[in-house]
Amino acid sequence: METEDKTTSISEAQAVPTEKTPEEIEELLYSDLKTYVSQVERTSTSKETRHLNRALRYTFTKLRRKLSSKLILRACKEFYPAGEQRQKIFELLDTENQMQTEEGPKEIAPEVQVFLHLLTVVYLLDSKRYADSAKHSAWLLDLLSNWNRRTLDPLSAKVYFYYSRSHELTGQFAEIRLQLLQCQRTATLRHNFDGQIVLLNCLLRNYLHYKLYDQAEKLAFNTPFLKLENKAPSNEAARYHFYLGRINAVQLRYTAAQENLQKAARKGPRDNANGWRSIVTKFSVIVQLLLGEIPERGIFRTEGIRQSLVPYLELTQTVRAGSVVEFQNVVAKYNEVFKKDNTLLLVLRLRHNVIKTGLKKISSAYSRISFSDISKKLNLDSVEDAEYVVAKAIRDGSIDASIDHSKGYIQSNDNIDVYSTNEPQQNFHQSIQFCLQVHNEAVKAMRYPPESWKQTKESEEVNKDLNEEDLADLLAEDDETD
Repeated sequence: METEDKTTSISEAQAVPTEKTPEEIEELLYSDLKTYVSQVERTSTSKETRHLNRALRYTFTKLRRKLSSKLILRACKEFYPAGEQRQKIFELLDTENQMQTEEGPKEIAPEVQVFLHLLTVVYLLDSKRYADSAKHSAWLLDLLSNWNRRTLDPLSAKVYFYYSRSHELTGQFAEIRLQLLQCQRTATLRHNFDGQIVLLNCLLRNYLHYKLYDQAEKLAFNTPFLKLENKAPSNEAARYHFYLGRINAVQLRYTAAQENLQKAARKGPRDNANGWRSIVTKFSVIVQLLLGEIPERGIFRTEGIRQSLVPYLELTQTVRAGSVVEFQNVVAKYNEVFKKDNTLLLVLRLRHNVIKTGLKKISSAYSRISFSDISKKLNLDSVEDAEYVVAKAIRDGSIDASIDHSKGYIQSNDNIDVYSTNEPQQNFHQSIQFCLQVHNEAVKAMRYPPESWKQTKESEEVNKDLNEEDLADLLAEDDETD
């Protein structure tokens, strides 16, 4: 019994996990950072960017939230030689002057150099030191222009993004537009595809921030994005389609805008990034309403963004009801929300759709009704406005009626069975076209290892040689048997 009790107590002690001290946690984090820096250094020697991409992916997804100035300074001490360039990092992070006089290695690869400066910019940005981050990112951009190496392309894309983001947070977004255009030209001449797609999105965001929709449209449609899309990450492709959807929506191309927003939602994250999913869903809902469609109820119940979609749910309900008064009340109630989301311009356009919906209900409820009654029910300014709205709705095919101008009323025609028209066929055709488009994009997005076709060809030749050897052995055995 005593032996069993001792065994039980030992097993229970082993089952209880021991908490790690802050020093042990810091050593583990530095070990990870050291591994990532080694992978970046390996890229400079092997000329293969997969090691660099892996280091960037794990650094910005796992290590970024736990990054500290002490970890960056330790990495600089070990990998960065002493000099003026390393001194810039120490001046920003080493406030106690503990490591500035310590020597480092004699040489450093350009990839490692840019990587350590990029970590400094990101840390300053996360620490809300926006002015220091903007200043250091501008200096890093000048340093990056000294090299033309393909192994620096993924790093340059990150530098461009954080350069734009830090200046946006400091209110200097308009001042860097010329610099971004110059970087775009340089990246195009150097065939830096990673930098091109990031700079394109930064410029589109810059134009849309100041509501320069014409300039944004010219940039988007004069840039061959289809050549870049297959090489672009899914998050950058999602950002591009979102910006293009906003441009098309403002330019009254609602069908194209809906396609772009659907692509943005499909290429973007599904489970996290609630802010991204929320803003894409908001624009998608408004574009659907402008197209005369009512979004599904389940969209407004999406987990994580349900609360942010409440104003748009009430807006959808007013459009569906066709009540102009309720629509105006909702717009007045959530005016600041719509301004913050940059959707107020599109929301104000929905008034015509509300009137059209209310007119459809009136046309189906009354076989004959005067313009004065329509004006009262739709809360229009005058009888002439009601007559104009009715005439436009008849011309667009929204209602099936005829106008008697002399007597001042409209006469509704008999309702036609929708299945005797081509509308179900058109809706079915749109669904099939959407599915085929998704299939084609999935096929285009499939990626294979580099030069995989050579490996397949070599394996086929080896199998062919083996088959010939087997056949020769069988013939030899037959000869011996004979």
